[in-house]
Formats: sequence, structure tokens, C-alpha cells
Amino acid sequence: MKKRLFYLLILSLGSSLAMAADQPQWGQAWSRNMVSSEKGLPDSFDPKTGKNVKWSVPIGTETHSTPIVAGGRVYIGTNNEQPRDPNHTSDSGVMMCFDEKTGKFLWQLIVPKREEDPYLDWPKTGMASPVTVEGNRVYLVSNRGEVMCLDAKGMANGNDGPYRDEATHMLPRTTNAPALHPPEPGPLDADIIWLFDLPKEAGIWSHDGAHSSILIYGDYLYVNTATGVDNTHKVIRTPNAPSLVVINKKTGRLVARDNEHIAPDIFHSTWSSPSLAKVNGQPLIFFGGGNGILYAFEPFAGHGKDGSVANLKKAWQFDFDPTAPKQDIHRYLSNRREGPSDLYGMPVFHENRLYIAGGGDLWWGKNEAWLRCIDPTKTGDNATNRLIWSYPLERHVLSTPAIYDGLIFIADCGRKFHCVDARTGKPYWTQDIQGEVWASPMVADGKVYLGTRSGQFWVFAASKEKKVLSTIEFGSPVSGTVTPANGVIYLATMKRLYALSRN
Repeated sequence: MKKRLFYLLILSLGSSLAMAADQPQWGQAWSRNMVSSEKGLPDSFDPKTGKNVKWSVPIGTETHSTPIVAGGRVYIGTNNEQPRDPNHTSDSGVMMCFDEKTGKFLWQLIVPKREEDPYLDWPKTGMASPVTVEGNRVYLVSNRGEVMCLDAKGMANGNDGPYRDEATHMLPRTTNAPALHPPEPGPLDADIIWLFDLPKEAGIWSHDGAHSSILIYGDYLYVNTATGVDNTHKVIRTPNAPSLVVINKKTGRLVARDNEHIAPDIFHSTWSSPSLAKVNGQPLIFFGGGNGILYAFEPFAGHGKDGSVANLKKAWQFDFDPTAPKQDIHRYLSNRREGPSDLYGMPVFHENRLYIAGGGDLWWGKNEAWLRCIDPTKTGDNATNRLIWSYPLERHVLSTPAIYDGLIFIADCGRKFHCVDARTGKPYWTQDIQGEVWASPMVADGKVYLGTRSGQFWVFAASKEKKVLSTIEFGSPVSGTVTPANGVIYLATMKRLYALSRN
């Protein structure tokens, strides 16, 4: 009898663990689908009364990152307008680390803004890239365009190295900075293991700020570089810059890059992060270029150990907007009627199909935008008819689609939310919403969670029939996607990080 009870307890524990898990990367591993298997999540919450609010903490004043949860910690990028360290009060990007259960502040990474030109690292915007966590290592692209490997425990367990210059790195890059005697890092500071500077070492030209979610495959990091236009928005200063790079996760060494000459045709910047899936038994890296082209690359094969940088082998490419102009594209700046398309959301692989949204640039381009489904199984770069269907969106799009139970959920910047049939591209329903949407919808526990730039938060039923479960006023814009993990929803507004669960 005791043995039977023991086995029942183990089975019960195993089933509960299967429903609750960390979320160490933005979106599902590799495929990037915005769907979680978490259960028992609330369909409403109230930040004013505390209903279903487990804890909340102040962060900065501009938060465009998505919270990531792993190893008992929650990571969120923000700015330094509410400094936690009196030694560091300058305009900086900040990545904060909190205890998952209590919201206790554990440590932070401080990266002062680039000051040569505001368009290289836009003031006050903070650190927009979400981290990717593997074991005790935290990988991140900073606001300065640095790919970093951090110790998940910060400086609390000492400076592990080989990087040892954290004190100087936290200082503003100005002639007035007290470079001779920087304050020594303490247990509340980040421990940088290694650092790779994309602008200096890969020749990219940062624009506004990095937004990169690192993809890990084997021993390598796949990183979109956020290279783009200069302050005129009409000139590409580094036409030979890579758009996608591969870095050894153990050493921080650049080992491969794309060789597709994308940079000259980037309309704004390179803010779409890569995804991965096996197609016809072959793993492929999918990448949306800033030129409106979707690329499929073979993963880095491990060559170039002599110190050389290899070129990624392209399997195929797909022109997202084939009728758009291809020459002298920057003459269409501020043209809301015609011009090129760009891709900011991530490509999502699901059941042998690839889904991606794109269209005219939100800030400078045409109003048209689409959600498109393509066939990645066709072989050859010149395979025709990859397009399966196309669904027109209201206006501009930054979202990554969420695909669940034969449905696709996506929001656009025309203040509309869409539910579309994943097989046919036919709409089931739409909902007018207040405010632009920069976040991606997240499906979990039969619900769709979506924040808007107006501060209004929506919860829908994840079904063919439209059903609004709740709308919540946070009073502060939401730029990032919510993250369900271990039975809790983590949500960041511009100024606060919330842990939301049934109470």
C-alpha cells in the first residue's frame, strides 16, 4: 500500500512538473512559437487592488524587453531612470535579475549608453533585448551592441572571468568619467564571463538600439546584429556588415556570418531574431533580414577553427514582398503609400509550415502589412510557389505570430487583433483594440495574453469564437511579450515588473 501511494505521489508530481516549467528563451525553443504549456493561469488581474498579483517591483521608466524566467530568476531589460546603485546614475541600459518567487532584487548589469550619436543607442530606451539562459550562463545583446555571456549568480559568487573589467565597463564613455578609480563591483553587480563587441569586431552599424533574442544551437549562438541605417535614415555606413552572426558560446569568438550582402538594402534596421527547425530531416536557421527577405541557412558546421570566420551556407531565400521596389529604396523614406517591406517579428515553424509577418516600416514606411505562410519543405533556392497563403493586416506589424490548435493569433499596429485559420489564412475574427501593439500575443492555458502601448491589457479565449475574457488598465505602456513560467505570468510595463497568478 505504501509503495502504491509512493508511486501515485511520483506520478502526480511528474504531471505537475510537466505543466510548469522555466521559460529560458523568448518563445518556444528553436521554433519561436508564442505558445506555452502552462496551466492554471488567471484570466484577469488588477494592479490597483492586487487581485491575482503575486508581487510587483519597480524597474526603470522605459522597458521594451520581455521577461525571461530560468533557474529561480527573472531577467528583464530596462533603463536607469530609477537607479538602484548611487555609484551609477548615468543614462544606461540595465538588465535586472530578480528572485522568481519573491521579486527580491538580486543583481544588475549596467551598460552606459553610446554617446557618439544618439541614433547609435537611443537615449533613455534602456536595454531592449531579452536574455537567453542555458544552465548558469545568461546570454544577451546589450544596448551598445555587445554580445555578452554572464554568470547567472552575478558577482555574488565572485568574478569568474576571464573578463575582469566590469568596473570600467560600467562607467560612461566620456572624458569626464572617473576612469582612474571606478567603484569596485559588488555582489549586486553582473559578472561578465566574456564579451564580443559587434560594432568594433564585426563591423556593424547600430541603429536606435539592439533588439536581439539569441538562439542557441549546440555550441553556438545565432545572433541578429541590429545593423541598420545612420542618423539620416538614408545611408548605410557599413555596407559589408553582417546581419546574422554565429558566436562560440564558450569562448565568445566569432566563427561565422551570413554572406548575402543584405546591408545595402536594409530600410531601417535588423531587429528580427532567428529561429530553427528540422525540415526534411535537415536543421535550418530561419532569419528575417532587414531587406524584407526571409533566409534559410544551414547551421554552422564547425569549420574555421584556424581563426577564420566562415560564411553560412544559404539553403534558400524567400522574397516577402516581391512587388516592392528593390532599387534606391531609401528614397521612399516617409512614404506611407509605397516602398519596401521589412521583417521585425520572428519566423515561426509549425507542422512543416513557416509563418512570418511583415510589411512597411512602422516609423518610416508604407502602411501595408501581411501575415504570410510559406512552404519550407521545397528544395532549392529557386523553388517556386513557396507562398501558401497571405493575409492582409490592418497597418504595420512588429509581432511574432502565436500558432495554437489550428489557429494563428497576431496583432498589428493598426490597433487590431486577428484570429486566422492556420491552414487557409481565412480570418475567424478580429477585435479593435486601443493602442499600437509592439508585443507578441502569448497563448497559454487556453487563453491569449496581449499588452498594448496604450497600457490596456487584453485576455482572449484561444478559440475560433471571439470571446474577450478581460481587459485590464495598467496605466503604463506594455512593449514586451508576457512570459508564462511555473504557473505564473510575468509581465513588464514601462515602469514595473509583475508576477501574476491565481490568489
